[in-house]
Amino acid sequence: MKTIIVIGSFALASLIPVRAASVSTLIGDGKPGDSQTQVNNPYGMTIGPDGALYWCDLGNNRIRRMDLKTHQVTGIAGNGEKAYKGDGGPAIEASLSAPHELLFDSKGDLYFAERDNNVVRKVDMKTHIISTVAGTGVAGYSGDGGPGNKAQLRQPHCVLRDRDGNLLICDLMNRRIRKLHLDTGIIETYAGTGMGGPTPDGAPLEGTPLNGPRTMAMAPNGDIYLALREGNVILRLDAKTKTWRHIAGTGESGYSGDGGPALDAKFGGAMARLAGPKGLTLGPKNTLIVADTESQAIREIDLRSGLIKTILGTGAMGDCTETDPLQCKLNRPHSVLFAGGVLYVGDSEAHRILTLK
Repeated sequence: MKTIIVIGSFALASLIPVRAASVSTLIGDGKPGDSQTQVNNPYGMTIGPDGALYWCDLGNNRIRRMDLKTHQVTGIAGNGEKAYKGDGGPAIEASLSAPHELLFDSKGDLYFAERDNNVVRKVDMKTHIISTVAGTGVAGYSGDGGPGNKAQLRQPHCVLRDRDGNLLICDLMNRRIRKLHLDTGIIETYAGTGMGGPTPDGAPLEGTPLNGPRTMAMAPNGDIYLALREGNVILRLDAKTKTWRHIAGTGESGYSGDGGPALDAKFGGAMARLAGPKGLTLGPKNTLIVADTESQAIREIDLRSGLIKTILGTGAMGDCTETDPLQCKLNRPHSVLFAGGVLYVGDSEAHRILTLK
C-alpha cells in the first residue's frame, strides 16, 4: 500500500509504504505445555525493569519470564504444584494457585495476585524469596485497618500501583478494591461496598457499589480505568474529582457496537454471567484496549471520540494462525499489554501469547 501526499490540487503517490497491522505468535503452539516454546493458559503480563516480558502462566501455576531479545524463557516463581506453600523460601520452589495479574514496584520487586489461594504475594527480586503481603490463604472479607497478611481476600484478580506507590487489589468476589500501603503493610477498602448493584455515572468513589471489579489500568494523569466482570461495563475513576464515569458497555452481555459509541457497545458474547471484559491496557494515541474475553475479541476505545472497534479477532472461537488481525480467531483472551509499540495478547485457552504490530 502507498501513502498519498496532497500538494495543492494534486495527489502524488509516495514511495513510503504504509504497513498493515500484523499478528504473530511470540510463544505457544496451541497446546498446553511448560517449555521454551509452550505456555499453559497465559494471563496477566508486564514488562520488567530489565525489559523482559513476565507473565502469569495460570495453567502451570508459575510466573515466567522471556528475554525479548533471545526469547529465552525462565521460571521466576512456582514449582508447578497447585497449592499454597513456600513463603520464606526461594520463589521458584514455592507452590502457587492460579496467578492472575502481576506488576513491579518502584524497587523492582514483583507482586502478583493468586486467585485460588486468595492472596497477593511478593518476590524480592534481589534475594528471590517469596512472601505473602495480603491475604491468609482462606477466602473471606476481614482485616481492614490491620496488616495485609492478616486480612482476608476473596478471589483477588488484579494488582495496580497507584501514584503514591500503594497497591490496589481487585478483590473480585468481595466486590471491592482494596488498598495495601506498601510502606506500612496496612490494608483498607479503597472502593466498593460489597454489594453487586450498578455503579451510577458520576457516583462518588466512596459508598458506591462495584459489581465484579476484574482488572484495572492507570492513565498518565492518574485516572484509573476499571472493568467490571459481572457489571459488563468499563468505568473511569477521575483522579481529581474521585467520581466514577461510565465510558463503555450497556451492562448487557453481547458482542456489538463496533463503529459506534462505546457506551452503546456490549461485551461478553453470548455468555450470561462472568462475561464482562477481563483485560485492559492503555494503548497508543489516547486509546484503551480491552480483552473482551467471551466475545473472542480485542477491542479498542478511542478515548477522545468515544468510539469502539475490534482490532483483533473475529468473534468466533479458534486458534490464531493468521497474520491478518481481523481474520485471527481467538480462544478466551484474558490479558492485553501495550508496551514499546507492541500489543501483547494472552490468548489464554489457545495457549499462545500473540503480538500485534
